[in-house]
Amino acid sequence: MTLASYLLYLAAIALLIATPGPTMLMCVTNAINHGPAKALASAAGALVASLGIMALSAVGLGAVLAASEAAFTILKFAGAAYLIFLGIRTFSSDGGALPGATAAPRSFFVQGLLVGASNPKALLFFAAFFPQFITPDAPLAPQFALLALTFVAADGLMLAACAIGVGRLAPWLRRADVVRSINRTCGTLFALLGGLLLLARRQA
Repeated sequence: MTLASYLLYLAAIALLIATPGPTMLMCVTNAINHGPAKALASAAGALVASLGIMALSAVGLGAVLAASEAAFTILKFAGAAYLIFLGIRTFSSDGGALPGATAAPRSFFVQGLLVGASNPKALLFFAAFFPQFITPDAPLAPQFALLALTFVAADGLMLAACAIGVGRLAPWLRRADVVRSINRTCGTLFALLGGLLLLARRQA
C-alpha cells in the first residue's frame, strides 16, 4: 500500500465516521441517560463488532452474502428487528428517571456489540471498500490489519468524543422533559434506521 493510498483511505473513513449512524446515536443516548462510562462501554462493543465485520469480510463472508439472497435476508431482518426494538425501548423511556442506570457496563458492551453487528450491509461495504486501497502484489494480511486498525482507532476516537462531550453536558440535559424529548427523537431514529435496513438490497 502506498502512502497516497493510505492518505486517501484516511480521508474516506473520516467522511464515513463523521456521518451519524446507529452506533453514534446509541453512544449519545447512553451518555445522556447513563453517563459517559456506560456510553464508552457501548462504544467498545460497537468497535469490537466493527473489527469482527471487517475480519469476516476479509475471509469472504461478504461475498457469501452478496451471492445468497436467503443469507442476506435473514441477517437483514434480524438486524432491523433489533434496531426497531431498541427504538421502541428508547422512545418509551421515562424522562424522569435514568433507565438502566444501575446496569453493569457489560450489558452496555453487549448492546454496542449488537448495534454494531446489526447491519449486514457493513459486510458488503467492507468487502468492496478495502480492496480499493490494497496493493494486490504485496502481502495482504499486514495491509488489511493496517486498514482495519486505522478504522477502529478513528471510529473509537469519534465515539469517545461523543460519549465524553455529551456526558459532560448531561447534567444540563437531564431535566425530565429534555430527556424525554431526546429519547423520543432518538427512539424514532433507531426505528427509522431499522425500517431503512428492511429496504436494503444486496446490490446497493
